[in-house]
Amino acid sequence: MAITANQVKELREKTGAGMMDCKNALTEASGDLEQAIVILRKKGLASAQKKATRIAAEGMIGHYIHAGAKLGVLLEVNCETDFAARSADFQALVKDIAMHIAAQNPLYVRRDEVTAEEIEKEKEIARASAAGKPERAVEKIIEGKLEAFYKMVCLYDQVFVKDPNQTVEQLINGIIGKIGENIRVRRFARFKMGEGLEKRSTDLAAEVQAALGEK
Repeated sequence: MAITANQVKELREKTGAGMMDCKNALTEASGDLEQAIVILRKKGLASAQKKATRIAAEGMIGHYIHAGAKLGVLLEVNCETDFAARSADFQALVKDIAMHIAAQNPLYVRRDEVTAEEIEKEKEIARASAAGKPERAVEKIIEGKLEAFYKMVCLYDQVFVKDPNQTVEQLINGIIGKIGENIRVRRFARFKMGEGLEKRSTDLAAEVQAALGEK
């Protein structure tokens, strides 16, 4: 099947991959755009795995402040060189991740940060919900519940808020494949105004106002 320049252009705009990479992926996918995107992401993942052991000590501190200044995020994202850190692709990635954290409120960056105690707690909850089922089924239920838990609390496992067809890790891997450097989210902090503080209820405030009025 002949691949047109418009098809290559569209895939390039969607993925940021090189022209020849896009053409090869479309050829492999017989012109199917969505399948070509999957192929490029898989190649990006392979590229990311090769670069994962390389030192990434440069990067930038990104931030996102939601409208109204009631919610904000700070995060550190590392790459290998200052040149890459100043690139438009890297800076856009950091901004997107900051916005995602603000929206989805992950608790950890990666699975390996979740404590053994918390994992065991989730296993016990899953085991209790599967009471009475065969042991093999119980183990599968526990495995499934853990996967769902990781997707809820771990940044890398979460579905990217701006594109439900990829996870945050796949988003990062795509940029790794594009700029050719290792990229890692090191840490983040999410701040929500008043979170954790005890607030007076509206009823209590009304009672106080009424009492003052009586006087």
